[in-house]
Amino acid sequence: MPDFVQMPQLSDTMTEGTLIRWLVKVGDTVDVGDPLAEVETDKATMEMVAFDEGQIGAIYAEEGSKSPVGETLAVIIQEGEEVPEKPSAGASISPESGSDDSKDNETTITESSNQNETALSNLNSNERIKASPLAKKIAKSKGIDLGMISGSGPGGRIVKKDLENFSSETSKPSSLTTTTQTKHSLSEEDKKIPLSGMRAIIAQRLLESKTQIPHFYLNIEINAQPLMDLRKQANSAAGEEGNKFTVNDFILKAVANAAASVPEVNSTFSGDSIIQFGSVNLSVAIAVDDGLVTPVIAKANQRSLLEISLAVKDLAQRARAKKLSPDEFSGGTITVSNLGAYGVDNFDAIINPPQAAILSIGSIKNTPVVSDEGNIVPGLIMKVGMSCDHRVIDGAVGAQYLSELKKRIENPASMLI
Repeated sequence: MPDFVQMPQLSDTMTEGTLIRWLVKVGDTVDVGDPLAEVETDKATMEMVAFDEGQIGAIYAEEGSKSPVGETLAVIIQEGEEVPEKPSAGASISPESGSDDSKDNETTITESSNQNETALSNLNSNERIKASPLAKKIAKSKGIDLGMISGSGPGGRIVKKDLENFSSETSKPSSLTTTTQTKHSLSEEDKKIPLSGMRAIIAQRLLESKTQIPHFYLNIEINAQPLMDLRKQANSAAGEEGNKFTVNDFILKAVANAAASVPEVNSTFSGDSIIQFGSVNLSVAIAVDDGLVTPVIAKANQRSLLEISLAVKDLAQRARAKKLSPDEFSGGTITVSNLGAYGVDNFDAIINPPQAAILSIGSIKNTPVVSDEGNIVPGLIMKVGMSCDHRVIDGAVGAQYLSELKKRIENPASMLI
């Protein structure tokens, strides 16, 4: 029988995809796993592959068109079969794979890290949000918008207990979303720029973070002179062909090691409990054309400075080319945002949910400082901010973490061990 090729969900936050180009044409023979098309999601450009073998009978979607997840794009037929018409929109969406509330307690650390992204993916359609049948039934009977709930089940699925923990207070951001959207009259000089998939997700996630997570902020000044001296020596020793370390490489290593020493910051709020992660999976904020992405360096606390340096260079290059895979965005436990290269002295970042902390790294400035002998001498000062989820991190814990971070940056040789 014909096999309809549908727009796949290539990331947890994906609700629609843009078909960049077809890699096959009508009449081509394909096997299972063969690439059919390139699809742009909210995070990257990825290949869509065949799940059946046969012949491309028809292509229903044009290159450059956007299609929601589940919409039929093409059909694969067997020899002798007639080419069917494109199914209606309702028939083309695959039924959601079932999951009942017997799986409520199967949450893993990785699944927990994706729960907020999943909840945001379909704010306008309860039917397409990941939720167990029982949770959907309860939500329908109570008139609850599933888009405002963070799922704690497998893969971020919303389950019964998530609805039990939901209150009217939690739903307030939903009304905020609508009331703050103001219509403007455009003049001839104005330009209306449609939201990309990535920018839409950023908008929803930051709104959720700022309205649902109780932020508080800490700031510290760090003597960056020892770091700059060691970096200069390391890069000189590496020669022309060796890896060149950036200031950010040292900072990422210091952030990861300090988080391992103060594990309370490497955590997430989970309703009736706090989950403390066993590894430091470092989310690194990288600017791309459409906004900001945060790919993850897994187990950063167990990696050497060189490994972190090579990893972040690779992630940045592929992020800007939209070539990262979905799993490279998931599982982050703490985020670093560095605007020092842009000349920003200090700032306070918004927490990347469901994490509990984000570090804001400012530029290194020539600043007069007082030496141990009491003399005013030239110095290199870097300002670091830390935004914390007060449900998870108290002020004393945040201060302890920044003290550990300062110690490592001011004694950078310890990061080479």
